[in-house]
Amino acid sequence: MNGLSLKQTKRLYWASGIVSICGIIFEVLFGALGSYILGDGVKQYTLTIALFLTGMGIGAFISEKVTKGLIRAFIIIEFLIALVGGMSSFLLFGVTAYLPEGSDALFLYLVIIIVGGLTGLELPLLIRKANDIGEEVNRSTARVLFSDYSGGLIGGLLFAFWMRPTFGMVKTAFVVAIVNLAVSLWMLVSFKSEIRGFKYLSFVGGVIGILLLIGLFFGDEQAFLFEQKLYKDPIVYSKETKYQHIIITKEQGDTRLFLDGNLQFSSSDEYRYHEVLVHPTVALAEHPQKVLILGGGDGLATRELLKYPDIRSIQLVDLDPAMTHLAKTNPLLTTLNKEALMNSKVHIKNEDAFEYLKGSRALYDVILIDLPDPNNTNLNKLYTEEFYSLVRNHLSPTGAMMVQATSPTFATKVYWTIDKTVKATGLHTAQLHVDVPSFGDWGFVLAARHSFSVSDIHISDAISTKFLNDTTLRSLTAFSKDIDAKIYQEGKRVELQPNTLIHPNIIEMYQQAWLYY
Repeated sequence: MNGLSLKQTKRLYWASGIVSICGIIFEVLFGALGSYILGDGVKQYTLTIALFLTGMGIGAFISEKVTKGLIRAFIIIEFLIALVGGMSSFLLFGVTAYLPEGSDALFLYLVIIIVGGLTGLELPLLIRKANDIGEEVNRSTARVLFSDYSGGLIGGLLFAFWMRPTFGMVKTAFVVAIVNLAVSLWMLVSFKSEIRGFKYLSFVGGVIGILLLIGLFFGDEQAFLFEQKLYKDPIVYSKETKYQHIIITKEQGDTRLFLDGNLQFSSSDEYRYHEVLVHPTVALAEHPQKVLILGGGDGLATRELLKYPDIRSIQLVDLDPAMTHLAKTNPLLTTLNKEALMNSKVHIKNEDAFEYLKGSRALYDVILIDLPDPNNTNLNKLYTEEFYSLVRNHLSPTGAMMVQATSPTFATKVYWTIDKTVKATGLHTAQLHVDVPSFGDWGFVLAARHSFSVSDIHISDAISTKFLNDTTLRSLTAFSKDIDAKIYQEGKRVELQPNTLIHPNIIEMYQQAWLYY
């Protein structure tokens, strides 16, 4: 092999590594987009992997039909990946905003198959080209595959820890597409002497590059306008964090917080939710001095707790530091939470709630579980018997805990499964539900180590509330026949089972329950 051939072969190996990085980033990006736009992260990542690999298989099969102009074919493939992949996130937001329901899923899955198919075409062409140059078949295959697989690892790490938090999902797609385009132009120059239509390809590559640069610098702004169509009120804050997409909207005095598209509160009625979450729990606890909040990064539950002078410390555990930072600094949130997270009694730890409980030995008099609904595997573990057992172990003998437990009206089976799961740990429970206009009917499970009755709980007159008093609290325990604990399906009584890590039955229930809402 002469010097020029050796240099070209090395460039092929480098190209395979770089495009594999791009391929894996596109794959996980599509999974993230599916989770955000369509919900059910496990389902969307599963479908993404399955469709992407199917596309790669189709592409690999088609590659054997390409017998001439291997580098030229590779360059055209990279042009297409750059164009389709780069525009994917941007266009998906547009499809979601303007086209009928279901169009977004169809569009995303089609893009996944197309990009997967084009990715499957890449490697066979590079391997065969390396072999044509003079490498032994076994050696060229092994080296190209090594570059591809090791590049996949790098791509996954880059997306998870740098690109998504830094650029967001729209810019990430354009950045990766530009890298794909740069590789194709590098190959175009490296193999200039053997490529037919060099000037034409250079021109096409330049046009695609201009489109991608326009998208990189202006795509976020247009995608923001698309996203605005998904929300009733004007978006005043939008941030893609390492863990979630945070949106704040505001219209005529009503501030709303959304996480990954799901409403967390409306300022017009959030007090109903947070008063029920906090005050019965504090009233049930015999000596409410130490409090643990799992979730609640918006600071609204903390605001209610700070009404009690006897509470000495509040440990708030929320996964996302961006959320707690926002709750301490954003004027819309600090006005609502009364700067609660800045209080000297409050200690914030940004950590997974499950891991925090495993690593801590502290006991608490009041534990509030104010976590998002169990709509994916990561959240499901925070609604399992194993998790509630950990919570129980941190609850003082005379303490009390409250769990937000989704809607007993919209997700009746899910609500009573959560109640049964808490009971499976040996705790005594009581069931409450409250009408929150922005949410609808919302449920809670109150629990303690000792037996108790809600009728014996008294809300202190010294505590300022807008909604809750003793009479109202009693009324929250009444469940109509269609949403009580007796679940019937096709005329037969359904015996619900506790939700566990091994048998996560709550996820499918939840998805089915909210399918038409």
